[in-house]
Amino acid sequence: MAGTKLFPTQSTHSLSFRHFFALAPPRAVSYPTRVRLGCAKLSRLRVLAMAAKRSPKRLKYSAPRVSKIDDLVYVEVDPSGTENWKLEPVIELLNQGAVGVIPTDTVYAIVCHLKSHSAIERLRRIKNIEPSKPLSILCRSLRDIDTYTTGFPRGDGQGHANIFRAVKHCLPGPYTFILTASKELPKQCVRYGTTTAKYAARKNVGVRMPDDAICQAILEKMDAPLISTSVKWPKENEWMIDPVVIADIYGAEGLDFVVDGGIRVADPSTVVDMTRASPKIVRLGKGPKLHWMASEDDNESAVYADELIPSAT
Repeated sequence: MAGTKLFPTQSTHSLSFRHFFALAPPRAVSYPTRVRLGCAKLSRLRVLAMAAKRSPKRLKYSAPRVSKIDDLVYVEVDPSGTENWKLEPVIELLNQGAVGVIPTDTVYAIVCHLKSHSAIERLRRIKNIEPSKPLSILCRSLRDIDTYTTGFPRGDGQGHANIFRAVKHCLPGPYTFILTASKELPKQCVRYGTTTAKYAARKNVGVRMPDDAICQAILEKMDAPLISTSVKWPKENEWMIDPVVIADIYGAEGLDFVVDGGIRVADPSTVVDMTRASPKIVRLGKGPKLHWMASEDDNESAVYADELIPSAT
């Protein structure tokens, strides 16, 4: 066979290293049949499961137009505000008269709609706040503050400082300002005097404009401010900063929802009494003392702050 080139037999059957693996059958890869979760993660899931169970202690809606919710709604949202679309069920619940927990720029707060009288009463029962004690409100803007209070002191050209101009520079921020309530504020939110002559003629309310992306996203969708009180341990004067624990403890007391914005630092707002001749700090918290704020004695301030606005966020 002229012109035909024969190769040794050994060469015709030899394969390169690459060809060998290309023709070899694929090996089965074994995967673990059980994924082990860390203790912290497992505990968190277990607490969530407990919080979502229906509780016989759950308080029912007193308004007949609101449908009954059997389970606690738990929404986990990124603190940066990039997942605010998850808040739609929470906003709908608030408009229906629900009571729940949301994050602020300080600590977590139990909130409800300002115009829902039944929700305000439920909030007081859940937190065990006496009817004579005032509540705070989370405002959407300075316009809300002017609507539901008599407003901040303004300069009159006769030596009185324009406090309103100074306040605008620290809002939104970690401050609670105690102001005189207007007639627009529901009676359930203010105190109508006590046996102590010092407070007998006052109708005070604490106002807040939190600098928090989640809280602001909720307020922007509301048609009115939110009634607010901070979340503390039921029998201890300490703030609760873990939303999972809050859901576990207060879910059984009648909460309808919890918005998880991450664990917060136990650093409440600075409370400033604006009902006096000059603004005075009655509780120094996260907000720094500004030059136009006066200070009081520490012991007296602590009692006075709790007397005016208990558990302000």
